[in-house]
Order: sequence, then structure tokens, then C-alpha cells
Amino acid sequence: MGGSTRNPRVLQGDNASGQSPYQRLSRRMLDISGDRGVLKDVIRQGAGELVTPDASVLVKYSGYLEHMDKPFDSNWFRKTPRLMKLGEDITLWGMELGLLSMRRGELARFLFTPSYAYGTLGCPPLIPPNTTVLFEIELLDFLDSAESDKFWALSAEQQDEFPLQKVLKVAATEREFGNYLFRQNRFCDAKVRYKRALLLLHRRSAPPEEQHLVEAAKLLVLLNLSFTYLKLERPTTALSYGEQALIIDRKNAKALFRCGQACLLMTEYQKARDFLVRAQQEQPFNHDINNELKKLASYYRDYTDKEKEMCHRMFAPYNGSTVGEN
Repeated sequence: MGGSTRNPRVLQGDNASGQSPYQRLSRRMLDISGDRGVLKDVIRQGAGELVTPDASVLVKYSGYLEHMDKPFDSNWFRKTPRLMKLGEDITLWGMELGLLSMRRGELARFLFTPSYAYGTLGCPPLIPPNTTVLFEIELLDFLDSAESDKFWALSAEQQDEFPLQKVLKVAATEREFGNYLFRQNRFCDAKVRYKRALLLLHRRSAPPEEQHLVEAAKLLVLLNLSFTYLKLERPTTALSYGEQALIIDRKNAKALFRCGQACLLMTEYQKARDFLVRAQQEQPFNHDINNELKKLASYYRDYTDKEKEMCHRMFAPYNGSTVGEN
């Protein structure tokens, strides 16, 4: 659901005398700050856990003044909003409190009094002094980075003593940050996050009964790295990471598919076919795998046609003048 680009005044039909629109709206909103400084009205319920302190959030928002129809601030038209960290990138105390009350997918409307918004000075020239503002916020996603932040602040020796489950969580957070950057087509930044996660998992030793957890985490990161290097048009490296993934799970269809894609880009058609046929055996009805095999067949036909034409030219009878003929 998209947000409004006009002030969502649902109060026009309310005839309560002597009260402003925001005062009338506030009567049916939930007090989440305890002093009615931050009021909330849920438009669409979310799901899952509440946003955690120190999380990085992905949100769409629009901010409105009481008697203006258009927002004074909005990111609703951005295709991929910027990931923002609570306590650092979000400067409004009211917005931070509001986000801590939200779940993924939730859309809500908030009123922030001046002490939770722009204060006694406002923000000239847009925000007058002592102004209550309305924000409509949609929480697309959030990443709980508290454990990760704590981990990277430790020394190498302290990191080695970190419990395995927490190390796996840190690696998962790094991978999730990489996924976010990948979705923004920031492939170079994404690979840095993925490599941090992989280095962390390589460094970590685990007892035999828990080693499968580390290997499963490595597999996900290796698949991400293989795909990222394909996007960076570096198929040799993409193949390397795909083959490392196959050491962990030799029948993994996604790893076989990535290796096939890399070999196709490298014009190693027989190797590409071997990988893709194995991938198809694991997932016979996978649309992407079957399409890649069709692409391979087309490329190989073009390649063999060119080879035949070249051979024909090399060995065709020469009809020109004899060398040395007078």
C-alpha cells in the first residue's frame, strides 16, 4: 500500500467546535510516549516482532504540517529507500519512538508534539517554532544490528570467545545488509558485507555436532557471492564461489545454476552444459534453469556455425592468380 502525497485529513466532517484538525485526530489515537507527546493510529497492521533498539530500518514516510496539503518531507517516491539506523540517521525522537512500536509491513499515522519533533525553534523556513507535525510511516523491513555492532567492537581474541549462536547471528546480519545493498544494485558494497560474513564463518571453529550450522551459513553466503560476481561481470570469481558452495552441498541446484551461468559467460560451453544439466536434474521444472539451457543451445549453435564458416574459408579452393605467374 502506498502512502498519501496529500495531507490525510480524515477529519473534514468532524464539527467539533474550537478544535484544530490535529486536536480532533488526537482524540482517537493511542498514546505511546506516556505523556501524549507521541500519538499513534494504525492504518494497516504489521506482522512479526517489534523493531528493536539500534536496528536499521527501511521505511517510507511523509511529514505534514497541520494546514498544508502537501508534505514538507517525504521519501515515498524513492524506488529503494535508504536504510537508516535508529539513534544515528533518524533525528526525530518522536519518529524513533514510533518506529519502536511498529512491526514489518505496518502502516501507521503519528502526531509528534514539538518536544518530540522540531522543538521550540522549529526548522526554518519549513517548520515554524513549536509545531506539532503528522507523519505517515510504512515499515518495509528492519535489521537487528545490535548484536553485530557489539561483536565488531570487540578485540579479535574476544570475538573468538563469542558464543557460536551469536556469531551465526552476526554473520546472518552481515548477509542481510549485503542483500539490502544487492537489491539497490550496489554490488561492490554488497560483496564487502558478504565477505565479512564469510571471513567470520571461516575463522570460527565449532564442535562436530554444530559444524553443520556453520556450513549451512557458509553455503548461503557463497551463493550470494557467486551471484554478486556474476552481476559484476567477473565469471571466473563467480565460478570459484559456486564451486566452493558445491563442496558443501554437491547437489545444490542454485550453486549448479550459478556455475553454469559463469561458464556460459566464459564461453566454456561443455562445462556450462554439465552444470546446468545437473541443476535441471535436481529441479526439472525450474524456469530459470530451463531458460539458461535454451540460451546455451542458442549460443552453442552460433559458435559452431562460426567455427564451420571459419574452417570453410580456411580450406576452400583458392581461385586467384598463381604465385609467381607472369
